[in-house]
Amino acid sequence: MKRFISSTAIAMSLLIGSAAIAADVPANVKAAVADKGRPSADTERDANRKPADVVAFAGIKAGDKVADVNPGGGYFTRIFSKVVGPNGKVYATISAAGLAAKPASGDGMRALQADAQYGNIVVNASDFDKLTAPEPLDVAWTSDNYHDFKNRGPGFTEGMNKAIFAALKPGGTYIIIDHAAEKGSGARDTNALHRVDPDLVKAEVLAAGFKLESESNVLLNPADNHSNKVFEGDTKGKTDQFVFKFKKP
Repeated sequence: MKRFISSTAIAMSLLIGSAAIAADVPANVKAAVADKGRPSADTERDANRKPADVVAFAGIKAGDKVADVNPGGGYFTRIFSKVVGPNGKVYATISAAGLAAKPASGDGMRALQADAQYGNIVVNASDFDKLTAPEPLDVAWTSDNYHDFKNRGPGFTEGMNKAIFAALKPGGTYIIIDHAAEKGSGARDTNALHRVDPDLVKAEVLAAGFKLESESNVLLNPADNHSNKVFEGDTKGKTDQFVFKFKKP
């Protein structure tokens, strides 16, 4: 297993709260993050989310077919769109069940799909534990969601991981980013604190047939003691997060 530590992570104590970008980030990723079309609500979060570093770590490139699983407001969806370019596709994958229950929940992604500057974004309504895509994928990505998926009932994440495995091309990449819980806590804090034990995530994804390719320390924050809710006080936006890259053999 390779271990990726960007220049940002090496100087973590100095760079928390800055928008520094590692020198080895590809030019098209830097350009996607610097794109003036991104909303200010997104760019204001860049210092903490370090999108250039994590997208570079993921290895997303021009022409890729990427599923952004549970994309929220489209923070990464917009960036992926610019990185993969006109020959790529970004499947904004939203819950089919959630959309059926609340049709307006898809309005944000539909608006992105209709926006001419993001012509390669396609809304993909699919239940995550049975996830499918219109074509084989190069990358499946989900950020700050896995802990919530653990709250959807027994077997949900296991089913999702297997479905993503099936949806990826051989050699395809599965990226998971989330807020770290206390080591050994398993799924204990997924609801109350919105955190998940990284070791639990690894075990579940490996059980689906993936190999752990590498992990990044770029979102590491040793000042986070893993005991606070992720949306509260000084913890908000500065949680200790893991970044895993899995490969389909």
